[in-house]
Amino acid sequence: MGNFACGLNLSWILLHIFIFQFLSRITAIRKDIGFQTEHKCKNTVQGRYLLSDDNGYVCDALSVSSQSRCCPEIGEKFSCHGCNLLSQCCSSYEYCVSCCLNPTRTHKAEVLKVKISKPVTSRTCANVFDYCAVRCRHSSESVVHENAYLSDSHHCFSLPSNSSGTNASLLEARLNGISVVVGRQGESCNSICKLRGQSCVPNKIVVLNKCDIMQKYMSCKGGCLASVGTDQPAEVVHDAPENLNPGACLYSDIQSMFSCAGSHQHTRRLCPCA
Repeated sequence: MGNFACGLNLSWILLHIFIFQFLSRITAIRKDIGFQTEHKCKNTVQGRYLLSDDNGYVCDALSVSSQSRCCPEIGEKFSCHGCNLLSQCCSSYEYCVSCCLNPTRTHKAEVLKVKISKPVTSRTCANVFDYCAVRCRHSSESVVHENAYLSDSHHCFSLPSNSSGTNASLLEARLNGISVVVGRQGESCNSICKLRGQSCVPNKIVVLNKCDIMQKYMSCKGGCLASVGTDQPAEVVHDAPENLNPGACLYSDIQSMFSCAGSHQHTRRLCPCA
C-alpha cells in the first residue's frame, strides 16, 4: 500500500511538471510571435500621378498601399530625379520631397528649428517629412517679380537663408537668373536695375546680404560690418566721412528693412536685377 501511494504521488508530481513545462512553452511562443503593427506612412497626397512617402520613395499614385499608405519599396530611395543638387531645386514636387528626405542632405537638428508660415502663426515642423513637404511646395527664392518662376526647377528644399550652415556656393546657386549689379553712389536698386531694362527682385536682397557674397562683387577693404538701413547690403564709398567707415561693406540683420527703393548718399548698393 505504501509503495502504491508513493507511486501515485510520483505520478502526480510528473504530471504537474509536464503541464508546467507545456504551458511555459506556449507562453514563450506567444511572446516571441506577438502582434506586429504595420507602419503607417505619411505621403504627399496631392499628386495626380505621383506620390512620395516618408520612407523616401516615389511611386505611382495607384500603387500606394491602401492600408499602410506607403509606396512599394522598389526603385531608388531618396531619389533626386530632375533635381539640381547645387541649388537644391527640382522640377517635380514629389522628387523634391524624396531628395530632401535624405539625411545626408537635410539634417534633422537644423530643420526642426526652422519657422514656417507667417510670423503671427509661425511654428516649427514636427518632423523632417513635414519640413520637406512644406518647403518643396512654397519657396519664395524660386520666384521673380512675385508671380513668375525663375526656371522649371521651382521646388526647392534648401534651408531658409537665416538658418545656419548655408555656404557661399549654395547662396550663389539661388541667384540663377539674377543679374547682380553694383550700383553707383547714392542710387537705389530700383534706379540701378531700371537703367539695365530690368526690375529689382526684392526677395533676392536677403541672398546678397552676406559678407561672402558682397566680397565677391565689392572690395570691402574696410571690413564687413552690421548696420541698419534700407540701402543695405552696400559698400561705403572711400571718400565718405570717417565716422561712416569708408570702404566697409554693410549688411543688415533686420530683414524688414530690405528695400529696392532704399539709398544713401555715401553708399553703393549691391542689387538683384531680373
